[in-house]
Amino acid sequence: MTDSSRRNFLRGAGILGAGAAVSAFPGLNGIAAADPGVARRPDGDSPRFTIAVMPDTQYLFDEDRGDSTPVDASLSYLLRHAQDDNVVFLAHLGDLTQNGQAREFAGISRSFQVLDRFRFPYSTLAGNHDIDGSTDDQRGRTPYLDAFGPQRQRNSPTFRGSSKDGYNTYHVFRAAGREWLVLAMDWRPSASGFAWAKQVLAQHPKMPAILTIHELVNSDEQGKAFLSDFGKQVWDEFVNESDQIFLTLNGHYWPPSRLVKRNAAGHDVHLHLTNYQDRYYGGSGMIRLYQFDVARGVIDVRTFSPWLDGRRDLTELERIEAERSTDVDYFSIDIDFDKRFAGFAPVPVPPARPVKPQLVPGTVAYWRFEGGRAGAPVPDNALIKDLTGRGNDLRRATVPGSGPDALTYSADFSPRQPSRASLRFDGARNPGRGAYLQTVDSAPMNNLTFQRGYTVEAFIRLPEDFRDGTHGWCGIFARLGNGGAAGKSGDDPNESAATFSVSDGAELQWAVFPVNQNGISTNWGHELPLAKWWHVAVVNDGWRSTLYVDGCPLLRNPKTPAIGLANPGGSWLVGASSYRGKVERSFYGEIGEARVVDRALAPREFLLG
Repeated sequence: MTDSSRRNFLRGAGILGAGAAVSAFPGLNGIAAADPGVARRPDGDSPRFTIAVMPDTQYLFDEDRGDSTPVDASLSYLLRHAQDDNVVFLAHLGDLTQNGQAREFAGISRSFQVLDRFRFPYSTLAGNHDIDGSTDDQRGRTPYLDAFGPQRQRNSPTFRGSSKDGYNTYHVFRAAGREWLVLAMDWRPSASGFAWAKQVLAQHPKMPAILTIHELVNSDEQGKAFLSDFGKQVWDEFVNESDQIFLTLNGHYWPPSRLVKRNAAGHDVHLHLTNYQDRYYGGSGMIRLYQFDVARGVIDVRTFSPWLDGRRDLTELERIEAERSTDVDYFSIDIDFDKRFAGFAPVPVPPARPVKPQLVPGTVAYWRFEGGRAGAPVPDNALIKDLTGRGNDLRRATVPGSGPDALTYSADFSPRQPSRASLRFDGARNPGRGAYLQTVDSAPMNNLTFQRGYTVEAFIRLPEDFRDGTHGWCGIFARLGNGGAAGKSGDDPNESAATFSVSDGAELQWAVFPVNQNGISTNWGHELPLAKWWHVAVVNDGWRSTLYVDGCPLLRNPKTPAIGLANPGGSWLVGASSYRGKVERSFYGEIGEARVVDRALAPREFLLG
């Protein structure tokens, strides 16, 4: 999404302003307890969810010098936006108070009662200002423990337990169809505290984990992040060996910063320092929103003050603080969640789906590329059967001078495709090399013109080096005969009568000589990201053609009617393009499976996947 749209996502209205009075319902920040629009249960299966983070609030609860209004506004905001933004959890990073006094905890405890009332899940942990900073988690009873100990969480939907001392807790929430674990650890976990945390992970071995702790990452005045002395101990004794931990969140220091470290398993761990107590009004109740989109493989992060952000009458100073926009406050993290979590929670590979349901009415050819050992060449004499039984079978053909490895079996596949294998094509130009598949001479589809419409579709993946200048304009699917052989003289009659290809810039192109035109009708796609599986299709309804990627119609589809396909005679190619009636460029990448539908036999539109 654009910066402007992201800067406004989750932007709310009606937030309490500076000095505004808390409404008539004490402890509920003006939210009516019966309000049906507040804090509904989050959607545990949606791939999009939000975790909120609140760093050091100590100056807002400092003897008689504080002000709870900014924190109240942030908590109210989360409750009011819990459903729209699928907010599943709030983590406070410690230093709730300045001096750890009972009366200070009484103040912030009242603010957090609104979350308790609505059973909104959250965690807290003790910072060095909440307890005696010279002690570890064996310090015994404190005002922090009295106010925010495990007993407070007894009605929480996510609380699962604590260490015996009560200072370390863990929480489990459901989001994106799986369970996630949050560890909230003390200012100074003891050896027994770390042992407890390791045991928690061992008891939940398939859960991705987020570690919240008051101190881990520090930063210099330029915002460069590094592990603090104690942070090195946390990393060495715990995080480095715990592959489940993919994200750590801490406060204590400022300015905010972030870094990425590689753990012992060779995987990235994202370590973030968040603290704004040095900013205007003790941080103005600043919160940070981590918006996960598991389907896109990204976490979008935004930092702002609901207390300020919802108001219009801001001073210049307040406008500066309403929303943070530096690259340590407002950023995105790319994470392939399945790949990152594969070491401890591999995604089970579902079995291939049966062939019969894919044979929708009108299917004239359906090819799967299963049955070969991964990495082994496709033999010259191999026959890839058309699973419709219509006889549109494929045989391998090899570009002269190319070896057997120009076309090999692959165990990779799109998770959306019905089959569970693919073919790896190693085509290139200058000099030309590769291999492809060609319909047998007796294939009935060699003579079809599809004048009532057609669907041509496949699953493809282009390698990372596709744009190196030697692979463009390779064909996914093409007619060997050219336009001239079909009686066409417009444009370049040497071009294939029909070709589904990929440009140098990884753009899809469907170029065809229709029955009703003398020249070429061309559909264009956008630049495809590389190293990702895509379902690509062109659908002609008997009148116009529409190009699709992952079921989404693309923009540059011609409005001029293009009826059927001119027939020059001869075979079809899978994994190659042609020119002058000869194979020109073999495909580079993987093709998972392919299907051709004659719309004369299929009144409805179907797509694989």
